[in-house]
Amino acid sequence: MPQICGMFFSRQRFFLSLLLLIGASAFAQTQLPTGRWLFTLSRPGGQPVYVDADLRIQGDSGYLEFLNDTERMAVPPFHLGADSIRFAMPLFETRFSLSRAADGHLAGTLSKGVSTGYQVWQVEAKHGSGPRIPVAAGEPLVNLSGRWALEFQRPDGSWRPAVAELKQEGARLTGTIINPSGDYRFLEGAVWGRQFYLTAFDGAHIYALRADVPGDSIIANGIFFSGTAPGDRFRARRDEKAQLPALAPVAEMKPGEQYLRFRFPDLDSNMVSLQDPRFRNKVVIVQLMGSWCPNCMDETKFLSEFYNGQSTRDVEIVSLAYELSTDFHRSAGSLRKFQQRFNVQYPMLVTGARSADNDKAAKTLPQLTDIKYFPTTIFIDKRGRVRKVHNGFYGPGAPDYHEAYRQSFFSIINELKAE
Repeated sequence: MPQICGMFFSRQRFFLSLLLLIGASAFAQTQLPTGRWLFTLSRPGGQPVYVDADLRIQGDSGYLEFLNDTERMAVPPFHLGADSIRFAMPLFETRFSLSRAADGHLAGTLSKGVSTGYQVWQVEAKHGSGPRIPVAAGEPLVNLSGRWALEFQRPDGSWRPAVAELKQEGARLTGTIINPSGDYRFLEGAVWGRQFYLTAFDGAHIYALRADVPGDSIIANGIFFSGTAPGDRFRARRDEKAQLPALAPVAEMKPGEQYLRFRFPDLDSNMVSLQDPRFRNKVVIVQLMGSWCPNCMDETKFLSEFYNGQSTRDVEIVSLAYELSTDFHRSAGSLRKFQQRFNVQYPMLVTGARSADNDKAAKTLPQLTDIKYFPTTIFIDKRGRVRKVHNGFYGPGAPDYHEAYRQSFFSIINELKAE
């Protein structure tokens, strides 16, 4: 009899657990609607960052894509809990922890890895078909399409030049901002009256830009917010011939130096050096990068596609990573996301120096004057001599600049291969 009772209660517990599991799954699917969601990311004193996302559900798993203009950044599949959702971005050290409210919206936090630890943002997400920029009201009274000479104000009051390339279709505004060292990737927002609001979120960039447009050729009272309140001021004037100034200072070889010398561990702790057989008598590209850097993400994709597309391995590539901390395991974990995402077949090495370290060049590549910009790309000929150092990278968010970089890249590679 006791054995029969035990079996009875065991079955009861089994069926109860099964019912709870089915109920949780049903709750997940019925209470979390699929389709478009608007996420609002905020920090005290700053401008909210709005970003659209598209959610699909398959079984107990959620599939989410964040949308910025033409880019769709897919989050790895995550489990749909009965009352909470947790997921990480595919790249960068950024994680969401959200709970469901009674009215169906999501609320919680975003944790983003930075050099000082982790930065926390408040997050709300609502399902629906409303505008990406909910503060927008009224028809646009200006068309911002075109090229703009833009300036950001530095803390000392001076102005830092940039270029904005914008495209407006009705009230929808897209484009990017281009600095001498790279671009802000894919921005999207809205124009209403004589105001505009642009945002971007890719896991590393969490950007909001808001400004007035008092005249058809003037942008004024701009505020750029990227996590540090109260943000940077900016202004712009329409100029179809706007050009960027040359970078200064830049990384370059010190006088009398021709060769790079380094030895660092790869993601599996194997030591790698330019003197290894795989690099001998070959053209070599050395990429100075970090897994926290969106422009490095775009360059890694570009370099990996180039490397994997070679019919013969005439050109070798090696990445030297300057991460947010000196912790090898933290750095290797973040870099492995890059490796897997872009099918990187060349070595990715952990230098052990922080990207924020002012002495990182002296500690890792003393043959260089300094490392100011990420990414920085170094081209080495078959004899091991450094022939060119390129600072910065323009990705597909700035298509004209990206194409100019591609042409320059292949010109250098073909010249070095022919020698």
